[in-house]
Amino acid sequence: MTAAESEVGEKEEAGLAELHLPAEIDWHMLDKSRFFVLGAALFSAVSAALYPAVVLKTRLQVCHPAPPSACSAAVDILRREGAASFYRGFCTSLAGTVPARTLYMGALEITKSAVGTVTVRLGVSEPTASAVASAAAGLSAAVAAQVVWTPIDVVSQRLMVQGRHLSTSKYLGGIDAFRKIVAGEGIRGLYRGFGMSILTYAPSNAVWWASYSVSQKLIWSGIGYYLCRLRLGVEEQEFGSSSSGAFKPESRTVVVVQGLSAALAGGAAALLTMPLDTIKTRLQVMEAGEGPITIGQTVRNLIKEGGWSACYRGLGPRWASMSMSATTMITTYEFLKRLSAKKQED
Repeated sequence: MTAAESEVGEKEEAGLAELHLPAEIDWHMLDKSRFFVLGAALFSAVSAALYPAVVLKTRLQVCHPAPPSACSAAVDILRREGAASFYRGFCTSLAGTVPARTLYMGALEITKSAVGTVTVRLGVSEPTASAVASAAAGLSAAVAAQVVWTPIDVVSQRLMVQGRHLSTSKYLGGIDAFRKIVAGEGIRGLYRGFGMSILTYAPSNAVWWASYSVSQKLIWSGIGYYLCRLRLGVEEQEFGSSSSGAFKPESRTVVVVQGLSAALAGGAAALLTMPLDTIKTRLQVMEAGEGPITIGQTVRNLIKEGGWSACYRGLGPRWASMSMSATTMITTYEFLKRLSAKKQED
């Protein structure tokens, strides 16, 4: 290696070491009232945009015989029931979004901050500590949110499937469905599938947040190297040498990396937890009197209808929904944290 090549290599290494990413905004840095109020508004808008995919996924999971494809099912729903059917149960779902998201975001940030601090003090490396803290935060957030979300999920899903005559009762709306479920099945009816919801969403959230943390670091390690090399090349051409100042990526680059990391994490979580979600949905839409409502019987019915592949009905819409939701959610979430950050003194 020549002296010139060695010098360029040293400069590249120095440039890579000077890549400065935006600082993480911790729980104690947030204006809590602004965080929760803005969060409720932003995530309600996200839920409205993605709700049709949730309706389609739910229909595919409970329909028998199964439609040939998600597209044909969507066209059939649109032709027979109209566009409004893709928003059946949305008002009920939206009513539960605010308290559920409040619990979710609070548990997420508190757990992430606490676990991250403890793991770093124990001498765990920063990347590992971040992944562990993210996984623990996702797990606790999912459990906290399901206390509110499971009854909302049961009611909204009963409303979603009415158009295909999959319910013996006809509900006039969310309140009517709530009353009839409590009258016919008791409070336990509202928490049908609660255990499966925890088994579905807790691992899914843990996988998602850990994957998101790791994906970001892997992507930045590649993009950071490229950006720093590009910067060094530009400075060499324009000034004949490279500066030693810190290099901070543009905000749009940060958003792209966050969105890509979220999409990858969402796709992985959707694939891993799809069978659990199908079983949960089947349990929640069945009514008393339709036969044994057990996990074992539900699994047997699914296998009888279409083999193990029946557990993956609706994977396409769920994959798309979770990937888009994850991308939208994380970019909105990071934006929300920056909007809600307290003014820091220099």
